[in-house]
Amino acid sequence: MRKIKVAATQMSCSCSIKENIAKADSLVREAAGKGAQIILLQELFETPYFCQKEKPDFYVYATELEHNKAVNHFKNVAKELQVVLPISFYEKKNNARYNSIAVIDANGEVLGKYRKSHIPDGPGYEEKFYFNPGDTGFRVWNTRYAKIGVGVCWDQWYPEAARCMALMGAEILFYPTAIGSEPQDQSVDSKDHWQTCMLGHAAANLIPVVASNRVGIEEDEDSRITFYGSSFIAGPLGNKVAEAARTEETVLVAEFELDELEKQRLGWGIFRDRRPDLYKIITTYDGEITLKD
Repeated sequence: MRKIKVAATQMSCSCSIKENIAKADSLVREAAGKGAQIILLQELFETPYFCQKEKPDFYVYATELEHNKAVNHFKNVAKELQVVLPISFYEKKNNARYNSIAVIDANGEVLGKYRKSHIPDGPGYEEKFYFNPGDTGFRVWNTRYAKIGVGVCWDQWYPEAARCMALMGAEILFYPTAIGSEPQDQSVDSKDHWQTCMLGHAAANLIPVVASNRVGIEEDEDSRITFYGSSFIAGPLGNKVAEAARTEETVLVAEFELDELEKQRLGWGIFRDRRPDLYKIITTYDGEITLKD
C-alpha cells in the first residue's frame, strides 16, 4: 500500500517578500504537522499579484532559479521536514521571463522546473506583459512519495494539460493559482466554474487534484481583485474531499492510497480505450485538418 497525504494552503500576500515567505513557511509547517508529505503553496506567493496593471517596474521581481528567495528558503524546509514542495516563482532567464514552478523533493533537491504554458491576457490579469509562454512542455516528476504533475493557474482551464500529465504517469495533479473577481465587472463570480473545471480533470483522469488559491483584496490604482480562496482537494471521481472558505488562511489535508487508485484507473479502462489516432483535430487552432497533396 502507498498511502500519501497531500495538502493545499491558502493565504493573503503583502508587499513584503520576507513576510510572505514567513507566512508560507508557517503554513507548510502546519501541513507537515498534520502528516502532509506533498504540500502546495499558491501561485506567485512571494508578492502581491502584480499582473493587474502593465508596469515595467514589476520586472524587478523576476529572479534566476538559483537566486530566488522562496526556492532557496524552501529547499531547506523540504529537507528539514522531509516534504515535497512545488514552489511558484517569477523566473528570469537572460532576456526571457516566465511564470515558473520549481519542484523540490523531500531531500531539498530541485528536481526541475515547469514554465506556465497558457498565459492569460485580460483586465486585471495582464500576464502576457510579464511572462513569455512556457517552453518546457508539460512535465511530471518522480518525487519521494508520488509521481506528480503541476500546472499553473490558467493551465487549469485546459483538459489537454491535465490529460498530458496523466498520460505521462502523474498520480496526482497540483495547480497553484491566483484567481478572484473581475475588475471590469465585480458581479462576475467564477468560483464554481473554476472548481468544476478541475473537478472534471480529476474525474476524467481518475486522479486526485489539489488546488491552492490566494485570499484577500489587492488593489492597483483603479483595479481591484478580491481573491476568493476556496482552495480544495478533489478525489479521483471528481468529488471534493476538502475545501477552504473564501477568506480564511488555512491548510487542507487529504489522504489517498495510490495503488488502489491505479487499480481503479485500470478497471475503468479509460486509458486503454483511448483513440489517439482520431484526436489530430485537437492539435489545430481552427478545427480543420489540412490535407497534404
